Amino acid sequence: MTDAPKLTARQQQILDLVREAIERTGAPPTRAEIAATLGYRSANAAEEHLQALARKGVIELVGGTSRGIRLPQPTLARINDAREAKARTRPAPAARTLPAAPPAVLASLSLPLVGRVAAGHPILAEQHIEEHYAVSPALFSGTPDYLLRVRGLSMRDAGILDGDLLAVRRLPTARNGQIVVARLGEEVTVKRWEQQGRRLRLLPANPDFEPITVDESSGFALEGIAVGLIRKDFNA
Repeated sequence: MTDAPKLTARQQQILDLVREAIERTGAPPTRAEIAATLGYRSANAAEEHLQALARKGVIELVGGTSRGIRLPQPTLARINDAREAKARTRPAPAARTLPAAPPAVLASLSLPLVGRVAAGHPILAEQHIEEHYAVSPALFSGTPDYLLRVRGLSMRDAGILDGDLLAVRRLPTARNGQIVVARLGEEVTVKRWEQQGRRLRLLPANPDFEPITVDESSGFALEGIAVGLIRKDFNA
């Protein structure tokens, strides 16, 4: 049996990020997502580590796509088996079709869907809630407090599209690389969190959009972190 290749601490961290992303979403992270999570300013730094991992045979790189990272087939097969086993333990698929919540829903979460948010009102104010949905907790990496209807394509390369329903957990703080919902004055936006000391930036996942630097005049408030995503037009 061939010994496992020796990895540096950073290489192991990146390999773990790739595995966790595939386990959680079924797709690998982009170079930009890896760089943001690790606090790199450029995706090139992440690319150098990925090339080193590929040379050691623990990942495979595929050109021409932003998510062109593959795990060796035996590793991928184990992940897929685990995902399928988890899927078999979930409630019936009807929970994913987002029916309007009945008065009492057993083994489900009843989550408010937040649409457009008016200035000066809490995000969960009654006038912001379009309806309630019954969803399975198994769909999410953490327990969400509400769903937010995504508007725009600033997070396109993170797989978050216009019209998607983002599951959000209300928390007072976030970690670098996490996708957050933030209020900036009269606007609510979905971006990736990047903080270095007192400097806070909200990063898009689309080169057509500019990062947002948060300052005292921004009217900033953190409304929570993303713990999952529901796309209503899937075939299930």
